[in-house]
Order: sequence, then C-alpha cells, then structure tokens
Amino acid sequence: MRVEVFDFTLPQTHIALRPVSPRDSAKLLCVGADGRLADKSIRNLPDLLNKGDALIVNDTRVMPVRLIGTRQRKEQNKATQMTQTAQTTAQIDVTLIERLDASLWRALLKPAKRVQKGDIIMFENIRAHIIDRQAGEAQLQFDLPPADMDKVLAQIGSMPLPPYIATRRPPDMRDKSDYQTLFASRDGAIAAPTAGLHFTPNLLDALKAKGVGIHHVTLHVGIGTFLPVKVDNTDAHIMHSEWGEITEQTAHALNTCKEKGGRLIAVGSTPLRLLETAANREGKIKPFCGHTNIFITPGYRFKVVDRLLTNFHLPKSTLFMLVCAFSGIDNMQTAYAHAIKQNYRFYSYGDACLLDRQ
Repeated sequence: MRVEVFDFTLPQTHIALRPVSPRDSAKLLCVGADGRLADKSIRNLPDLLNKGDALIVNDTRVMPVRLIGTRQRKEQNKATQMTQTAQTTAQIDVTLIERLDASLWRALLKPAKRVQKGDIIMFENIRAHIIDRQAGEAQLQFDLPPADMDKVLAQIGSMPLPPYIATRRPPDMRDKSDYQTLFASRDGAIAAPTAGLHFTPNLLDALKAKGVGIHHVTLHVGIGTFLPVKVDNTDAHIMHSEWGEITEQTAHALNTCKEKGGRLIAVGSTPLRLLETAANREGKIKPFCGHTNIFITPGYRFKVVDRLLTNFHLPKSTLFMLVCAFSGIDNMQTAYAHAIKQNYRFYSYGDACLLDRQ
C-alpha cells in the first residue's frame, strides 16, 4: 500500500512531553468495530472488559542506555609534519542499541561523522573503545568487568526518550520512573511498551476484582520503533527484528481463555505482534522464544488478538499502519481526527485508545 494513505496532520502541541498523574487518569478513546466512538478514561477499563477476559502485558524493562560522552583522539600535527600528536575532543551522544557481549555494544552515535574506528569515548571516568564503525553506528567496548556493566549504566545512563520528546527537552530523573511500566522486570528494551505505562496498582486491583486475567509476555522493544518509514510503498519497508518470549505456561493459559469464550486484549502493539507471531493458522498460541520481524499492515488476517489497548501513534508510522490493519483505515482516520479535535495527547506519554478488531 502507499505510505501516504497513513498520513494525517498532527499538531506538535498534541505530543505529550510528560505523563498525566496519576497514570490511570489518562483519557481513553474506545473505537468499536463499526467505527463508533466513545470518550472514556483508563480508569473505566474494568467496566469495558468482561469476566474471563485476559490482558496481555509486556514485562520488558527499559535500560538507561543514553549516554553523553567525550570523544578523545590523538592526531598528528600536519602543519609541522612532526610525529608529535595532540589530543582533540568532541561531545558525542550515544544510544546503546544491542548488547553483543557483557561489555560490548552496538550503538547509535550523534554526530556520527565525528567518530572513527580507534577513537576513545569517555563517559565520566568510564572509557569505551570504538572497535568498529559504519553508517552512523559503532561497536563500543567498555573498559569494565562484565559484572559491573549494568551497575555503571544505572549510574551514568539516562532513559532513551523518543526523538519527538528528546528534541524538545532533555531526559531527567523523573523519566527513570515515568518511562518504565509497572510490569517491567526483564532488562532488554531501549523503548518502553507505552500502553503499559497507564497501569497503576489500583487499576490492577480493580481488573482482578472484575475477573480479568493479567498475563505477561516479553518483547524487548528495539530502535526500530523510532525509525521513520522511508519508502513510498509498505511492501518495500524492512521491519526491524526484536527478541521475544511466550512461556509454555502463558501460552496454555491464553489458549484456555479463548476456549472458554474469553477475549484476548493486547496491551500495546508489542504483545500483539508477539502473539500473532506465535499463533498457528488454527489460532493456537505456541510457546515462543526468538526474534520476530512481523510487519502488520491492512490485509493482515489476525489469528488470536480480539482487542487492542494502545497509545496514539505518529503519521505514516508502522504503528499507525498496525492499528489501521486492526480496526480499519477509515475508522482509525476518523478516530484520530476526533482525538485531535478533543485534545487527546499523543504517543509515549500520551492518552490511549481501546480498539475492537474490525
């Protein structure tokens, strides 16, 4: 499909820079299979679900992988043709995107043109060596014992906020809690599964009292969630790959839920993508452990997910394409126009919508 089909005009003022407090006071736009709209609140969620339904949440934990460092390089004095060298420095913004070994990482660099293989980047008193460099990325080897890497990241790293927030304000200590869901328990993500950010202990208690099950899966959200679609046709887009897991126990519980007439409600696009990856043609969820690069666009036939709780997404993004596949392009364009008119807040720290599958 043409990517322009998924475009809409979003005022920048609608992109939330901070979450509301308390988190379950966020607005919730309900979108029926017939396109009917209803303005609710996240706190209304227990009333919108049935006893026996199951919510599937992502328990990945965002790592503080954004670092500000100083590049150090020794350069020969070309003017005098002497062998003596002078040390030059430059500030570098680093986002660690994949752990290759205990202290070895793939990283995005900004500005990338200031860094080359053999450079050293200092993060406070921590040294990292550029051992490889290509197309805006590098491999960084930290001078740290393997057991110390996570502890040091917690001390010197900050949350890797999405660019539409980070370009308007720097991350701070509030983000270390704001940009982490209540379910976060497994380190590995560099972006939050943002639909889960709305949940509070009180909301969970109300859902459990209603008889709604809460089930955990893991999908470590990667850098691809930030990357724009740069092609004109969705067929040409290469989806990023992310690691995920559904345990045998969880797969069995969700299959049992469906067999008893319950509905599966994915809390965010990441559980949805993982569940659809793990399901067979008959709609049975199999245990899964591995990578998925499933790219869901209109025309995709959903196998297991009945409803989707998700935040509002950016124009022409893979996430907006996914919700259009789930609830219909016309329904979602109408819903988003309504959300903009009613001052809903968009994206990671914004409001949410509850979608019925068309």
